[in-house]
Amino acid sequence: MNVHEKIFVAGHRGMVGSAIVRQLSKQGYKNIVTRSHVELELTDQAAVRTFFQTEEVDRVVLAAAKVGGIHANNIYRADFIYTNLMIQSNVIHQAFKAGIKDLLFLGSSCIYPKFAPQPMKEIDLLTGILEPTNEPYAIAKIAGIKMCESYNRQYKTSYRSVMPTNLFGPGDNYHLEKSHVIPAMLRKYHLAKLAMEGDVEAIIRDELIYGKIPKDICRAIGYSAETKTLDKNHRPKVILWGTGAPRREFLHVDDMAAACIHVMELEQSHFEGDNPSFLNVGTGRDNTIRETAELIAGLVDYHGETVFNSEQPDGSPRKLLDTGRINTLGWKPRLGFREGLAGTYQAYKRAGES
Repeated sequence: MNVHEKIFVAGHRGMVGSAIVRQLSKQGYKNIVTRSHVELELTDQAAVRTFFQTEEVDRVVLAAAKVGGIHANNIYRADFIYTNLMIQSNVIHQAFKAGIKDLLFLGSSCIYPKFAPQPMKEIDLLTGILEPTNEPYAIAKIAGIKMCESYNRQYKTSYRSVMPTNLFGPGDNYHLEKSHVIPAMLRKYHLAKLAMEGDVEAIIRDELIYGKIPKDICRAIGYSAETKTLDKNHRPKVILWGTGAPRREFLHVDDMAAACIHVMELEQSHFEGDNPSFLNVGTGRDNTIRETAELIAGLVDYHGETVFNSEQPDGSPRKLLDTGRINTLGWKPRLGFREGLAGTYQAYKRAGES
């Protein structure tokens, strides 16, 4: 890579895409191409073809995807598999047709079997059944990996893939029906704290910025979305899905962006022969959901009740990536979990106070 390359970052408004643009800019890359959803619909094959025919792009970073937490993945199954398959197929194939040799595809750790050995190695892909709640999304991501791998083998391209663990950080989605676990927890604890303090104005601002507060969470904190009032006789609480026992690994998005650039700069020989065409990206450390909740509650300064609803699904019992391969190739995360969470919460609050 060199700073004069023309790099198309698909999905630059998302949490990961925006972090990659920040990292590229920080490292001196000035020729970064972006398109909003309105400017370029990535599920539209003709539009994507025209884009690559008219833009002389040297490299592609495919960070665009339809994403969500366990609830969204389980409910909008057709949307997740269709949208992601269309985006991937259009971008990867049309990039190839335009003669672009270098591409980075962003996957997800949910590609691994539900009961894969822990920590999960790259070679564990396709060795068992997937977690049912996010199976359509996982299948789409597996297809993306295999598409890149197949183009490499047939056409000698350098299409690489990275499989990040659970990500969090600036630019995350805090909509409580679509968010991942960290932003969902941060917002739930923050709202419960505001309710305990009787700060209804702050709750109203939060709803304007981050989206509608679902009815079950309104009930949990004693807030009426219709009348914009708090029940003074109700003691707010936080309700979380599952038992709290599953273990999860979390990586700050700025570390993920740095890893993406590092992988793009590696020699092609690291992805040839018996080497898998993709790399795990994570911290190599995990916590239970309960431990994570306790950490977030402390950062938010919430001292009320937390209830784990065991009637809701836990998802996979554990998801820890083996990051030995990317560590050997020279990359390790910089931010600690608590440090990253604290900065993320401060950014969340600043947006709510502005």
